Amino acid sequence: MKKILTIAALLLCSLSNSYAQSQDALYQALGQKQGLSALMDDFMTRLMADARMQPFFKETNQANFKAQLADQLCQVAGGPCTYKGVDMKTAHLNLDINKTHFNALVEVLQLSMDAKGIAFSAQNQLLARLAPMNRDIITVK
Repeated sequence: MKKILTIAALLLCSLSNSYAQSQDALYQALGQKQGLSALMDDFMTRLMADARMQPFFKETNQANFKAQLADQLCQVAGGPCTYKGVDMKTAHLNLDINKTHFNALVEVLQLSMDAKGIAFSAQNQLLARLAPMNRDIITVK
């Protein structure tokens, strides 16, 4: 009986470790915190150069925005970070963002991920995890 309990405990421990590793696989694929920070640097540069996006970000504290977004993406990707910014609905409430704006932002993010060499499968996983946020970000139908 003791032997069975020991085997069961080892199996549970193994499954727990496998689960933890699978939970942060996307975080690893994105280059962890360093990779996410580099991605956000590129993303911010592209947002400011994009005529469709620049008006939304010209008054933004870029350093703070990049840090918060890196934390948010880290959390979404299964990393050890915790996003402490405002919720998406509150952050975008008065910005008159429509579906075209949202899609343009996703396009810019994809360009940044391509530029940073992030695998297509990891890009798709991240975008799939971010997609439900559109309900809170798009404020104009």
